[in-house]
Formats: sequence, structure tokens, C-alpha cells
Amino acid sequence: MRTKAMAAVIGMLAALCSAAPGAAHAASSADRAQYAAASVYEAEDATVFHGTVDSDHLGFTGTGFVNSANESGAYVEFAVDRPAAGPATLALRYSNGTASARAAGVGVNGTAAPAPDFGPTTDWDTWAVARSPVTLRAGRNLIRVTATTAGGLPDLDSLTVADQQGTDWADAMADSTMHRYTPATVGGWSYPVALYMMGQYQLAQRTADPVRRAALIAYVKAWADRFVDASGHIANSFTSLDSMMPGQVMIALYRETGQTKYGLAAKQIHDRLLPGAGYPTTPDGGFWHADSADRADQLWSDGTFMADPFMAQYGKYVGDSARSFDIATQQLVVYASHLQQANGLMKHAYDASKSASWADPATGLAPEYWCRAVGWYGVAATEILDLIPADHPRRAQLTAIVRNLVRGMAAYQDPASGRWFQVVDKGGSAGNWTETSCSAMFTQTIDTAIARGYVPRDTYQSAVTAGRAGVLDRISLHSDGLTYLTTTSVGTNVGDYTYYVNRPQATNDMHGLGAFLYFAAGAGG
Repeated sequence: MRTKAMAAVIGMLAALCSAAPGAAHAASSADRAQYAAASVYEAEDATVFHGTVDSDHLGFTGTGFVNSANESGAYVEFAVDRPAAGPATLALRYSNGTASARAAGVGVNGTAAPAPDFGPTTDWDTWAVARSPVTLRAGRNLIRVTATTAGGLPDLDSLTVADQQGTDWADAMADSTMHRYTPATVGGWSYPVALYMMGQYQLAQRTADPVRRAALIAYVKAWADRFVDASGHIANSFTSLDSMMPGQVMIALYRETGQTKYGLAAKQIHDRLLPGAGYPTTPDGGFWHADSADRADQLWSDGTFMADPFMAQYGKYVGDSARSFDIATQQLVVYASHLQQANGLMKHAYDASKSASWADPATGLAPEYWCRAVGWYGVAATEILDLIPADHPRRAQLTAIVRNLVRGMAAYQDPASGRWFQVVDKGGSAGNWTETSCSAMFTQTIDTAIARGYVPRDTYQSAVTAGRAGVLDRISLHSDGLTYLTTTSVGTNVGDYTYYVNRPQATNDMHGLGAFLYFAAGAGG
């Protein structure tokens, strides 16, 4: 048997974040309620060839785990019964306290399946999940995990088997992203990366396993700590609303850790948006999308998500509640007064000066309804309604805006796919395509509006059901054991129809990953 010494690592956070494909897996009951049930098989109940059942480490499930011999050919074989044949996901919970990956093969009924990556997990008390997509037959299946090097297998704790509908895609996506990137390589201070981090934080909030939850948050914290110093200062001038959205991560970590530096970091952004602090506004008080000549006097639907939930979160969790709630709700109302049209949807942007190249000379409005911009507003408005007091004076006005928006969203849903088009109201036009991130946002917005009683369930539940199926059609598990989310528009400025439909369609783009995690949270997230 091998010696179980702790692997040499740079530090616990870095190791947690680089663990492949993530740390200990456990989905909460809320997660499981969204998907079909999965079956769990404990390794100590499996057939073990050249190994022992041990219990001398922390964090295992059941009564123990399998510690294989240090040899090629050692294996653990699970007997898995399935009611019907079809594709499934194998999720192997393991620990690997060495500094390098443990190679293994997976056989299903004697046929080789994609081999998972059993990467390092900091130490033998930290657990991770490696996934493999397979096809199982009806009845009894023998799933054998075999060491292919002299180091033997990692410690194996359990096997979870789910059909494709039963895969916990949010968990798998987080594991895949943490496998692909460390907090140092995932990206800098930007709203798409921060959107992903907030999605992962939401996943952590509804994760029952404390070890898993801690690992998810450790990744977010390690990313945030790249930008905030010990005194709570962030070296950013905050000249655009986009640059302020990562402040949500600071508030989340302030809630999670209680550390003053995160509250001070959030205050730096909060204070930048206070009246008299110098951030420019339109004559009726709407924040410019950016304090720059090319964004002067412009209100973009995107901007509501970039600044307004942050202000409402600040009021709820940090302080200055009355003023913060007032600013957040005022911005939503001002933006909607210009951007929301009779069909309920939001135009992408409005220029108060009517001088931008895209602005209608009479109205100042952009020509199109770009789907993610509409989605940004929906997610922002429903979250802010959750954060402000029940008796807030703008609640009724905001509820009416959301009700109107949901009506417009449902009217333009693609009946064939359940998703929404890049240019929302022109689904039948040449070159238009259904986009993943906005489809997740629209689904979440309608779902939340139903759950909160803003709109009737019997009118809109079918849109949520179809939207959820349409978004899930865009994610899959590949032979490398990682998730792939397709057909997300890359970052986009204001333009015309041709510009929008010709935007690159990316796979695993942070806009899509973050929106998916928000969507996976459902109305209770």
C-alpha cells in the first residue's frame, strides 16, 4: 500500500482550485428536485481486486472507501442495475493526495469507456468527482475502474450513476470550469468572469455537503483576492457600469466570511455611484453605461444588471439601505421608461443626446431587441424585487414592468426549440439563431415571476418548461468528462440586425456559463 502523505502544494486555496475536475461532490435536495434521481453505489460494497476498505480519512460517505494496492491492474467493480438502456453519466468520488494525476481505465460490461481524470485533491481528506459519459444496457451492468500505472487507483468512495436527464449539470459545469482554469487563469476583473463567480456562489449556497461548499467558495475567494488588498482597496477607477458588477462578488464574500476588507471593497464601488460622487447621468438620472465620450448619455439594458443588483445587495447585506434601495429601483424605472416598448421587451440601448450612430434621430433608441440585453434587465429586476422591502414605494411600479416584460418574453419564444433568438422579435429572419445565455435568463425571469406571484402560473409555466428543456439541450458531457455549453453570443456592443446575427457563437463562454448557473438555481436561488 502507498504512503498517504499530504502532497506538496503551493497552498490550500490554489490546490482546491486546481483539483480536477473539482472537489467533493454532493448535490443538495433542491438540486436533485430539478432533475431525475441518481443512484449511488458505495465503493466498499463493490468487488475489490487488490485493495482494502479503509476508514482512516475524513469526508467519505457510507462506511468507508477503497484503498487500492500500488500496482497496475488493481480494480474496483460496481454492479449497476438500470431499468432501461441508454446514455448515462458516471460520477466517481475519489481522493488523491499525491501531486500528480492517477491514471485509470473504465470498462462497462467489458468495453472500454472514456477514462476520467483523477487529478490531485490537496490531501487524502479532500474529495473530488471525475465523470465519464457511457451507454448502459437494461438490467445488470458491470462497471470496472482499473489502475493503469504502478501507483494504483486513487481512493474511491462511491459511484453515482444518472441518466442524461438526471445529470446535475450545475455541479458538473462548476467542476469542469475549475478543472479548466485556476483562479489565476480564469480571467481578470470583468463582468463575465464575475457573473460566473456569482453563479458558482449561488451553487455553493444550495450545496448541502460542507466540504463541497467550502471548495466552491474557496475558488471564488481566491479569484477575488487577486484584486482586493488587505485594506479593502481595489485598484480600479470604476468608469463603467461593467466594471462595477464584480462588486457583487465582494458582497458575497463579505456575507460569507465577515471580513471587513470585502465590505470596504464593496463600499468603494457603492460610493462611486452616490449622488455627487461624479458618475455621470442623463438629465432624468440614469447612469451612463460608461464615463467616456463614446458612451456619453447612453443607457444600455445591460447596465441594469451591472450596477443595480449590486446596489440592492449592498443595501440588504452591508448598509446604507434606504439610499441603496432607492438608487437601485430608480435606475430600473428610469431605464424602463426609455427602453421598454409596447411589446414588453427592452430595446438594447437609448441615447439621450440622439447622436450615436445607432440612435433613432427621433427617439434615441437602438434599432433592435438584443436578447441578452433583455435578459440582463429581467434577471436584475426580479432579483431587486427579492431584495427590497415589501413596502418599498417603487415595488408596484417594478412589478408592473416585470409583468410586462414577461408577457413580451413569452410572446417571442421559439416554439420549436423553447429558446429565444439573438434578435428576439425577428425569429423568422435570415441568419437569426437561438442563443443560450439569454434563453437561460428569460427562463429564469419567467420562472421567478411565476414563483413570486407577479404573473399567473397557468399562463406562463409552459414557457418555463420549454425554456428549461431548450437550454439543457445545449449542454453535454464529452469524452474528456467535462461539460460543454454551446451557442453563446460573445460580448456585444449596440448595432443593427446584421451585426447581432453575425456575432461569434462561442462554446463555454463565461456569459453562458454564468447565466446557466443562475438558471440552474431556479426561482429559489
